[in-house]
Amino acid sequence: MTIIVNGESKEIAHGTTIAKLIDSLGVKVQVMAAAVNMEIVKKDKWDTHILNENDRVELLHFVGGG
Repeated sequence: MTIIVNGESKEIAHGTTIAKLIDSLGVKVQVMAAAVNMEIVKKDKWDTHILNENDRVELLHFVGGG
């Protein structure tokens, strides 16, 4: 099925969770937030939040600075 990740179309398997998506992308989890269709999904839900066709996923990295 197709989803949009940070503005790019991606093909994923049905039943893919946010955690599986992040793992497949090789993204570091320690410093990020995830939003699906403009709603933040808490990190403790990433293992159970199943993505759906045409979901828009934003994976956000936090950048520190002064």
